[in-house]
Amino acid sequence: MKVILTNMVMVYKDDGSFLVQNRIKNDWPGINFPGGHIEKNETMEESAFREIKEETGLILDEVVCCGSYSWLDFENNKHHLCILYRTNKFHGELVSSNEGEVFFIKENDLNKYQLSLDFDKILKICMKGVIDGTFIASRK
Repeated sequence: MKVILTNMVMVYKDDGSFLVQNRIKNDWPGINFPGGHIEKNETMEESAFREIKEETGLILDEVVCCGSYSWLDFENNKHHLCILYRTNKFHGELVSSNEGEVFFIKENDLNKYQLSLDFDKILKICMKGVIDGTFIASRK
């Protein structure tokens, strides 16, 4: 079984809102956190910084690992492993990409949108906080 490595980042503000992407791709449509695939010769954290810049226009100053989410795709013989990060340290101008519209939302307003498959589970992991013993990756 082939392992596919991806990431998602929960970017949040002190007012309780967090950044979501309304994905338009058919493979996983709906509200989710921005993120993507880890490229060759790239660390997990480097990938998180790059993906957020590409999909949202924001520049992350640091990310903190807060968990993981995985799923099996038996039909295609793949095991997907998504490393989850969170941060409230960012700057830049928010800009949507061809992946979908990005915007900040509060948890109570999520019911107004179609959620991506398992977003509720991913959100719970990200809201719990950081993993004991994890490290903070800062932008170089």
